[in-house]
Amino acid sequence: MQINTIPKIKNDGSGQFFLLAGPCAIEGEEMALKIAEKAAKITEELKIPYVFKGSYRKANRSRIDSFTGIGDEKALRVLRKVSETFDLPTVTDIHSAHEAEIAAEYVDVLQIPAFLCRQTDILVAAAKTGKVVNIKKGQFLAPEAMIFAINKVRDSGNNQVMVTDRGTTFGYQDLIVDYRGIPTMRNMDVPVVLDITHSLQQPNQSSGVTGGKPELIETIAKAGIAVGCDGIFLETHFDPQNAKSDGANMLHLDYLKNLLEKLAAIRSTVIDFQPA
Repeated sequence: MQINTIPKIKNDGSGQFFLLAGPCAIEGEEMALKIAEKAAKITEELKIPYVFKGSYRKANRSRIDSFTGIGDEKALRVLRKVSETFDLPTVTDIHSAHEAEIAAEYVDVLQIPAFLCRQTDILVAAAKTGKVVNIKKGQFLAPEAMIFAINKVRDSGNNQVMVTDRGTTFGYQDLIVDYRGIPTMRNMDVPVVLDITHSLQQPNQSSGVTGGKPELIETIAKAGIAVGCDGIFLETHFDPQNAKSDGANMLHLDYLKNLLEKLAAIRSTVIDFQPA
């Protein structure tokens, strides 16, 4: 697929990487609009194609008392409000087959969580909505294995599919990015995204709250652009310390512009060295 098939996408002819970014979870309308407004302004200035990201529900949490959402329909309506207010495409996760059709009424891209990337019924249901499908590579899968997930979507009549690397399990409480996987998956004729912030998670903490290394966001992002990923995924918030989900590895919204300026410069250099 080409990213220009994503509804409302802007700046797709700029030659820049595309960005999927927003809060981990939709905590309310005001916060979502605040993040979207700033991200939209920055990406327009830098001519970066932008898709607003927000999970309408967090189904995979370590503890039963962790925040899971403000209510499915309420959060989905917030995503629609973001799209209509700023004329932006949106992406959200789905967690079961029956959610595909529901979420498809509100967003432009359906995302399959990494832990569910082999679930045939979810992949098929997402494909049949006709929406763009973003499959996150499981932390437990080799990049080469993603062709089977991709083909489940294609064989269901939908060629609008992309994949996202979010790190590979390294021991019990860490992840590592294997950059060899980016060209491997690009050879499957799909756009490849690198999820920067989730790649820096430290799962399985004894507290039941996932840790992270946000100080390495810039390092991982620069390397991803340098090796040729098509897009960047990151979670951002104006108050990460008090975010209701994944605050430990989110990028502070105040740092987004500086990071994207550096990544755009690297991307321009990478393009200069590509074969004519």
